[in-house]
Amino acid sequence: MRRRLHNPQRMLRPISLLATALASALLGSLLGACATRSAQVQPVAASAAEFAAWDCPRIDGELDRVQQRAAELAWAVDERAGNNIAALGLGVMVFWPALIAMRPDGLEAADLARLKGRDEALRGVARDKACPPAGAELPAARAAALPVAPGERLVYEERGTPRQPPTQVAMRLSALRRGEIEYEAGASQPLRHDLAGNVVAAPPGTLWWPHLLRAGMALGQITGGDMLVAGDPLARARLRGQVVAAGPQTVASRRFQVVVVELYGDASQGDESTRVDGVIVIDSASGVLLRLDLRSAHKAFNLQRRLVSVEPAP
Repeated sequence: MRRRLHNPQRMLRPISLLATALASALLGSLLGACATRSAQVQPVAASAAEFAAWDCPRIDGELDRVQQRAAELAWAVDERAGNNIAALGLGVMVFWPALIAMRPDGLEAADLARLKGRDEALRGVARDKACPPAGAELPAARAAALPVAPGERLVYEERGTPRQPPTQVAMRLSALRRGEIEYEAGASQPLRHDLAGNVVAAPPGTLWWPHLLRAGMALGQITGGDMLVAGDPLARARLRGQVVAAGPQTVASRRFQVVVVELYGDASQGDESTRVDGVIVIDSASGVLLRLDLRSAHKAFNLQRRLVSVEPAP
């Protein structure tokens, strides 16, 4: 583990001015670079020899990872342009065609070139090995490596303020899919999150954050995105975050690889805006939410939620 998690208060310390300045400088350098259409970006060739000994499930898994990173890149470029195409990043089906109309800059163009080259090399090896098309369900080997399984019931304790009595919210894991986990939450609409921890679909009245987190987040990494209330188009929190701790930890009697992201930003409802601070803790392998603490004068973004138990499948 790269950083101890013994003191919960340290997990909520403010983001350093240095980290904020570095993030601003990086953003400025990206905005100031010459724009290049993604269709004009030439792939940086990857060696097929790197993947020659891989079996088909491993190739499928790496293709998922490469394409998810491409989706995150597309969303970041699109958000900066103000287009807000919500469909990008919700799965692993549409990536390169969607990028053609984008304008990646500087480091993003280089990242896209590397991803294109890796994608092409992986697909070439998959053709040589006559790999079948990947199915919608998560491969058995990958599913077995996750800390949760279908049929299990995740129980959360939730409260609006520290002084309020807690209520329990339970969700049964109903499906492990490539790129997403789905839960039955006792509502007409299931809750789904991707393996990075982004909630991409939620029942009305509950929080969701389709682009806040990134796959494989490392200590010190900076991220950002919106947190929304399902069914309420006016409730929105614009958040930035930084990974302040990462490593193995036992939560609800299960062993997880936790990633702790400190959050800060502003929540709006109509013309009103107020501060939001907090922390989100997820399992880096599955994206399962372990803890969410938000503090704000905006009621929708003022709550505490933590995983208290994982009940076995019946």
